[in-house]
Amino acid sequence: MTADRRRPDHHSDRHPTRAADLRHVVTHLLTPLLMCIGMGLAYLGAFANPAPHHLPVAIVGTSTHAQVLAQTLNDEAHGALEARTVPDRATAIEQLKDQDVFGAYLAGGGRTTGPGTPRTPELLVATAGSDTSATVVQKVFTPLATQQGAPLKVTDVAPTAANDPTGQGIFFLLVALSIGSYASVAVLGGAGAVLPMRLRAALAIGTSFVVSIIGTLFAGPVFHLVDHGLWALWSLAWLYSAGILLVGTGLHTFLKRWTTLGVMTLFVMLNFTSSGGIFRPEMQNGFFAALHSFWNGAGFVEGTRSHVYFADHGLAGHVWTLVGWLIVGLLTVGVAALAEKRRRTAEAEAVAHAGAVAAAAVAATVPERAPGRTSTRSAAQGETDVEEEMEEAVGV
Repeated sequence: MTADRRRPDHHSDRHPTRAADLRHVVTHLLTPLLMCIGMGLAYLGAFANPAPHHLPVAIVGTSTHAQVLAQTLNDEAHGALEARTVPDRATAIEQLKDQDVFGAYLAGGGRTTGPGTPRTPELLVATAGSDTSATVVQKVFTPLATQQGAPLKVTDVAPTAANDPTGQGIFFLLVALSIGSYASVAVLGGAGAVLPMRLRAALAIGTSFVVSIIGTLFAGPVFHLVDHGLWALWSLAWLYSAGILLVGTGLHTFLKRWTTLGVMTLFVMLNFTSSGGIFRPEMQNGFFAALHSFWNGAGFVEGTRSHVYFADHGLAGHVWTLVGWLIVGLLTVGVAALAEKRRRTAEAEAVAHAGAVAAAAVAATVPERAPGRTSTRSAAQGETDVEEEMEEAVGV
């Protein structure tokens, strides 16, 4: 009986361990579940029900008929369109290439719209600016041509590259650059946590060079999405990737294993949806349309479009957007470096104080603890955390 009482209860020891392991797994499951919620809200909120909101279009002509047609479109669209008149076809083409309008309608006949108008209705579009916007504009003006009893002639004044007929290849290039950048953040923040912040920042810059070169090769020699201006494309890609890597590397100091969720929120959920790569802001609700004006994905997509298709019109503003994100990344890294330095100083002081107190209290009375046991367990746990964090990022 005495022996039975002294026998250790292995079942009672196992249950607390299993409960702790279960809590550990459930805690890590929060990340993919939150990603599911975030991706659903972002993608469905941005893309599920596209509709024009103050989409600018033009009616070519100075006659009363042209002005009445523009006013009628505005009245019947209830805010979906912003129709204006332009004096002639050349002005319409110029505004399309400046992306001030996304469609220009020339009514056929020539009697009411002034000299230079075609005998059949014509719609001018610029698919390089947005294929989806051009499609919406065609749906708006096709019934007008039908009322005139003539087919609508569609003229594309800014076509896309031959190997990117929809112009959405730039968006998928953005996806590749983003994944290469934010997945590298987990490696730099996890496996690179033992390195000083300045070395991690240097590795982030170096990684961004590699990611941008890969993206440029995809866009040019591999898939021929862009047939000229590859050096400028590479510059935009590097600015974009470096901003993500620096922001993510700095945030890792504060977010730890939640970094993957944080950078996905910033550079996938809010970024892809507001980039304008699928739908321009005029086809989205106010939230994503507002993000488009300053988010880094929009800076890359619109900057690339401006350089490749629109003779650099508006390029400077998009470059400054990317530079702004790069500066934010540098500031984030700087703040993280200061935080880590203060943390190390505080930990060193706490260890020194605790060591001094413990040594004074038990120097001659307590046997020495088995060396290396606690440190080995801590190191193993730290290695496990790093591996789990990188697996989460790569899995996503």
